Amino acid sequence: MISNDFLLMTGRSNPKLAFAVGKILKKEVCEPISVFSDGEIRVRIKNNMRRRHVYIIQPTSPRPNDAIMELILMIDAARRGSASEIIAIIPYFGYARQDRKEMSRVPISAAAVASMIEYAGANRILTIDIHSEQQEGFAKCPWDNIYGSYSLLPEIKKKKLTNLVVASPDKGGVVRATGYARLLSAEGIAIVYKERDLDISNKSQALSMVGNVKDKNVLVVDDMLDTGGTLLSAADFIKSRGAKSVRAAVTHGLFSGEALDKVDKSAVDEVIVTDTVTLREEVIKHPKTTVVSVAPLLSSAIKHIESGESLSSDLILKPSETQ
Repeated sequence: MISNDFLLMTGRSNPKLAFAVGKILKKEVCEPISVFSDGEIRVRIKNNMRRRHVYIIQPTSPRPNDAIMELILMIDAARRGSASEIIAIIPYFGYARQDRKEMSRVPISAAAVASMIEYAGANRILTIDIHSEQQEGFAKCPWDNIYGSYSLLPEIKKKKLTNLVVASPDKGGVVRATGYARLLSAEGIAIVYKERDLDISNKSQALSMVGNVKDKNVLVVDDMLDTGGTLLSAADFIKSRGAKSVRAAVTHGLFSGEALDKVDKSAVDEVIVTDTVTLREEVIKHPKTTVVSVAPLLSSAIKHIESGESLSSDLILKPSETQ
């Protein structure tokens, strides 16, 4: 049994998701953000927070810098309002791709952002499909990372795909592809190898592939679709190798720049994406996109945190649970 004496709060980055969570939990959602005439962010929380758990739902997209600043100010306000525990729910964690020094004289931006969030007063961080799980070590407070597969797999299973091969668009996603393959009882996995130009953001070129996709229904899985360069070039490459169909399952649909046009022109038949970030209407209504919500997943996570139940035992799907 969980206590109902907790507070839900949202910034401006994805209030629709926060209100969907609130509807499931039958809780009011506080919106404390306003803006001064000079553009400064103002936070004023009208609810009493003393000795209460405060859950702040704030993905850091779109406008990642504004979203991070809003999150930090909301956390600071909750701390100064005597909240007993502040949980930063960040469905999409911006700057996560900058998680290491891949060349000289660059910051580890993901670590810097995590440090700011913790320093502001967050007692716990909750993310969905963080880009690399070692980032959980960037903060000393507890960091729970749950998986978009919980929301995506039921939609994928509706397709009843036969002769299924799960593919990764790069070698870094092999573990994810292997997990999906096991959960979907796929015939095998494929890996597209690419070369990335570190001096040019979001530019990569498919080189080769390991795995047989000829006459197969292929599901390409990835944590995000930003400009679409990596995932869609992999889909085109897979199609050129004789795949019967190519679908993509993506947790975070950023659809930056001309990504949606690229989807339209690519060989991919469908992109299944969650609502961890606010999606533009043209993305939601596009004939090649299917949107599933992570609100039930986040609601379950909040219930587990409140009750003290294990997140991993219930919210991480296992192969036996897909049959």
